[in-house]
Amino acid sequence: MQVRRTLPQRERSLIGAWCFLDHYGPDRVSEIGGMSVPRHPHTGLQTVSWLFTGHIEHRDSAGFHAVVRPGELNLMTAGRGISHSEFSTPDTDVLHGAQLWVALPDGARRMEPTFEHYRPPAIGGDDSTLRVFLGTLAGSTSPVATHTPLLGAEIVLEPRARLDLDIDASFEHGLLVDTGTLQVDGTLVSPAHLAYLPVGGTVLTLVAGSEPVRLLLIGGEPLGEKILMWWNFVGRSHEEIVEYRRQWQVEIGVENPGDPGIPPRFGAFPPGEPASIPAPMLPTVRLRPRQ
Repeated sequence: MQVRRTLPQRERSLIGAWCFLDHYGPDRVSEIGGMSVPRHPHTGLQTVSWLFTGHIEHRDSAGFHAVVRPGELNLMTAGRGISHSEFSTPDTDVLHGAQLWVALPDGARRMEPTFEHYRPPAIGGDDSTLRVFLGTLAGSTSPVATHTPLLGAEIVLEPRARLDLDIDASFEHGLLVDTGTLQVDGTLVSPAHLAYLPVGGTVLTLVAGSEPVRLLLIGGEPLGEKILMWWNFVGRSHEEIVEYRRQWQVEIGVENPGDPGIPPRFGAFPPGEPASIPAPMLPTVRLRPRQ
């Protein structure tokens, strides 16, 4: 699949507590095979799945099973540890969407794993449509609880449309342009690019070019914590990541089989599922935190 990793990058690791944003497709499933991600682990984060076209089947070790559909939020909280799989459904023709992660603050990162689903209503006027899936924007508030102040919304603009949005001055924001060209406070942003806005702004002005524009707007108060992110784990130290990896490898039976370790962190999975993904090798240097 075509995947554009817009966060993290060399210039920026976090936008609020948002720590990861993969933008993928559109890809025709008959040509590329679709999404096929067998069981894999996560710690210390929340995954946010948001689709533009296609469907994805989600299954996790906390017992949740859901189909991800366009315009619907599917939020999985890994907490102390979870494992899940993601497969595009047989009826999907074109797959196109975004996968985002939110770093949990220290006070919440050891919580029990859970899953939430929400279909935000479409709001707006003749030339713009908004769906607010996390936080509050333009008078619409998501009921989904977050562990740090966050914002997540999809915005669609008609050609030449202008939209002025009141935003929280304590938030930093990111805008991922999916289709069309967009001026953000007078700066041109091209498709597949991520624009960054620091804290302090109170009004966000969006102006579409000659084609319709679709974008994701994310934001939040700066996390104020250093995090360490490697593979699918978010932790706070090199030693934590090493231990997460060790526990996963033991639980799926690819390293130290028979080593009881500590009680399983990543949960059980239904029988008959494809083989779990083993962790890659750790680098030969200490992992460094980002902030």
